[in-house]
Amino acid sequence: MKQKLLMILGPIVVLLIALYFVTDFKSQQDTDDQKNPYGKDNLDQATIDQLDNPDYQNQIVPNELDEKLENGKDMFVYFYHPECPHCKKLTPRLVPLAQEMSVDMKKVNLLEFKNAWGAYGIESTPTLVYYEDGNEVNRVNGAQPNDMFRDFFNEYAVDDSDENDQAS
Repeated sequence: MKQKLLMILGPIVVLLIALYFVTDFKSQQDTDDQKNPYGKDNLDQATIDQLDNPDYQNQIVPNELDEKLENGKDMFVYFYHPECPHCKKLTPRLVPLAQEMSVDMKKVNLLEFKNAWGAYGIESTPTLVYYEDGNEVNRVNGAQPNDMFRDFFNEYAVDDSDENDQAS
């Protein structure tokens, strides 16, 4: 009886172990094959699934964000979590709106950078924050209607042509 049980369970255990290694290898290969803006080798599967999605490009990691804020940059930053159902609904609306309005909206993945929750005072996702001279000026929490985000962008958007005129 024990031999029959071992003959049945042995191959199942071997298959499960092999499946684990194949899955792990595939995840690693997906991370290597696609542009990985996170500066990390070990990404959560939800992040890997979004690597080639155009709505999740223009990422910024917390170190880069901190540097830009310390240098007094004006910027819009979208804090999201890849598994958040509200983020999944808002991102496909918000990203095209930002592009349509020529707004450079950086994105911070809170699944990969869990310390960013506290560092930037994020209490819920999605959250869109506007920083001026490196300081937070205002934020929109939640998957609000497009008109609210349009008004938010209009209120704070910087006209790049004005910046170029002042620089010359």
